[in-house]
Amino acid sequence: MSSERRTAPAAALASALSETAAAIETLLDALLQDKPEPGEAHRPARLLAAMRHGALAGGKRLRPFLVVETARLFGVPVEQAARAGAAVELAHCYSLVHDDLPAMDDDDTRRGRPTVHKAYDEATAILAGDGLLTLAFDVIADPRTHPDGETRAAIILLFARALGLGGMVGGQMLDLSAEGRFAADGAPDKLGEAEIRRMQAMKTGALLAGSVLIGARLGQADPARMAALERYGKALGAAFQVADDILDLEASPEQMGKATAKDDAKGKATLVTALGLDSAKRARDRLSGEAIAALAVFGSEAALLRAAAEFTAQRKS
Repeated sequence: MSSERRTAPAAALASALSETAAAIETLLDALLQDKPEPGEAHRPARLLAAMRHGALAGGKRLRPFLVVETARLFGVPVEQAARAGAAVELAHCYSLVHDDLPAMDDDDTRRGRPTVHKAYDEATAILAGDGLLTLAFDVIADPRTHPDGETRAAIILLFARALGLGGMVGGQMLDLSAEGRFAADGAPDKLGEAEIRRMQAMKTGALLAGSVLIGARLGQADPARMAALERYGKALGAAFQVADDILDLEASPEQMGKATAKDDAKGKATLVTALGLDSAKRARDRLSGEAIAALAVFGSEAALLRAAAEFTAQRKS
């Protein structure tokens, strides 16, 4: 490993994020071509275009970076790790397409351009999200992602639980409930700190932590290292969501590439509303520190993952 990766200053992390993002963009572009794969009859042009709109809009690609960089700790070939990272990004993009719908968060812009339902229509956006999620499992199940079927099956199980009823989808339901969507009077539920943390661990944290664990599964990590990476991923995911809540108050729409100050207007339950801004910032920094401490077993080899935890807490967009 190069000295740049061992020391991992901010510039090295930025370079690694950019390198991974470019590789993932290229891979997503290849996965979203109009030529059908074996077993497919046809790829409808409008649906494919909407899927490409939702998946090829740039972004930090933090989740695939976590897959790739964790897998690197165990010597996993970068081609395999990148495919798994692309699958995670496809699932993340599906969630954004659906979250932006009028029935959910009702956003008009994402990453500085129209959301999929604005660029196309709501029905196409729903199907585009469905297509992105299904393609994510297609990529994970492909032997090119890992030659061992048991490893692929373990990753699929981990992936499904991060995304599903007890993970991201369930967290979104809790978030909508906290807005008062299903109350007769439309009044938001009053969630305590513990309930907010659980909701955020499901909605946002589960896929971030899952990205780390998928990288570890690719490398067939031993139980001790898997446990350390699970602690890292959970703390990182929690820090990311608190940072996001803070940015919703402090960042501009131009910085975020989407509307801001919407959480407070909708009465969303966040740690900022539960704790206050200053306490939320302290919680964010504490969680980032917990993530960094969890990597002690890996020594200097995990320098970029430590830097990612710092970046998650201090990011401006």
